Amino acid sequence: MSGRESIIRPSVCLMPSKWLGHNPPRPMFLSSELHRQHLEVTRRYFLQLGAVGVAALKPLSAWADSDQALLDEATADLGYFTPQDDFGTVERGDPLPYQLPLAKRLEVGLERETWKLDVVPDPESNPQMGNPLSRAKGNALDFQALLKLGEKHAVRFLKIMTCNNIGAPLGMGLWEGVPLRHVIWATKPTANIRRVFYHGHHNNDPKQMFRSSLPIGRVLEDPPGDNPVILCYKLNGQWLTGKRGGPVRMLVPDAYGFKSVKWLKSVLLTNNYQANDTYAGGNNDIDSWMKTMSRFHYKPEKAKAGEPIPVTGWAQIGVGGLSKVQIWINPKDNEWPEDDPYFTRAPWRDATILPPPTRWGGDLPGGRLPDNVRFFEGNGQPKHWPMRYTLAHWATLLKGIAPGNYDVRCRTIDLNGIAQPMPRPFRKSGRNTIQRFSLTVEG
Repeated sequence: MSGRESIIRPSVCLMPSKWLGHNPPRPMFLSSELHRQHLEVTRRYFLQLGAVGVAALKPLSAWADSDQALLDEATADLGYFTPQDDFGTVERGDPLPYQLPLAKRLEVGLERETWKLDVVPDPESNPQMGNPLSRAKGNALDFQALLKLGEKHAVRFLKIMTCNNIGAPLGMGLWEGVPLRHVIWATKPTANIRRVFYHGHHNNDPKQMFRSSLPIGRVLEDPPGDNPVILCYKLNGQWLTGKRGGPVRMLVPDAYGFKSVKWLKSVLLTNNYQANDTYAGGNNDIDSWMKTMSRFHYKPEKAKAGEPIPVTGWAQIGVGGLSKVQIWINPKDNEWPEDDPYFTRAPWRDATILPPPTRWGGDLPGGRLPDNVRFFEGNGQPKHWPMRYTLAHWATLLKGIAPGNYDVRCRTIDLNGIAQPMPRPFRKSGRNTIQRFSLTVEG
């Protein structure tokens, strides 16, 4: 699909047509919880329009009853964190590992009581390690040892989970675990290490193995303002379920979901300079950072002339950060020049990026954040907003739209001043096409 436009359709996972092996990922409908993304913030925005003096919008006291009804409808079913059971899922395996009988899960280490992790040298390379951790040696990392490390080193941070081939995120959560580097250093590596290979449980069938990799530098050191790569065991304050990749999965905060391998079993340190990712075989850019992009949430199909039209949405914030969300209403009979496929000359106008929620939802007790969330103040407020690799919400109220048929589009502007889908419009490095919906304004 070109970057020119993306027509809104039901949110399903569209997978590449070719996959290695016999078990392609199983697409599922995206979570209905993603349609509960901004209850608190959008309500607060609309209620405070009069106070903040947004141009061309009436204060609350001047709204008609019909205005308020539209705003209520636009914001009635929204939240922020996604409960574990409501995440969208891209999964592979036959049978799916978490659906194995309990006795089998215990046997292969898919329960907390029996989980173990090998951290070993790549047998096809020449890394130097003084203390490999392995089942064969009887010193593999187990769950209790991981929690012991967590007493000193555990981190909690926000991350949106998203697939590079899907046009909408799978869910937004608070993830917790131990930075992988602490386990790497416990193996006493000394030389000849350039990448980290890792994979999860695959039913003892090599054709079902899902692999990914990272440069060793990304594991050992975090760019300023970024979170560490972690061995993750909690989501929204609860133990990671089998469906979400538990008991332990890899969690790579700045990457798309295929880097955050589920049901983690083995980590290999290697001197191989080449990636070994399963996704590489599907014509994907396997080293792509997450992109910044915007999507609609409330998008009415019809409206009446003279009445306000609320439009809301959310933005996935990638490596470029988020400066603006913009919206453009174009009559359907207004043909756009072919030499401007990303509508850079269109009369875009700014929407309002909303503040963080005061109730976070998800599985958190009382919807409240726990202490010691990275990049949050002691009072539970983020040090800056929007935060990279999370979700931000936006809203606007359209006024004075003449009767007619329109295409409505939204886009982001990142902190470098670059408009979506640039600077990386190529779909295989993450999908971020400009979204549109059709609106009929009746006279």
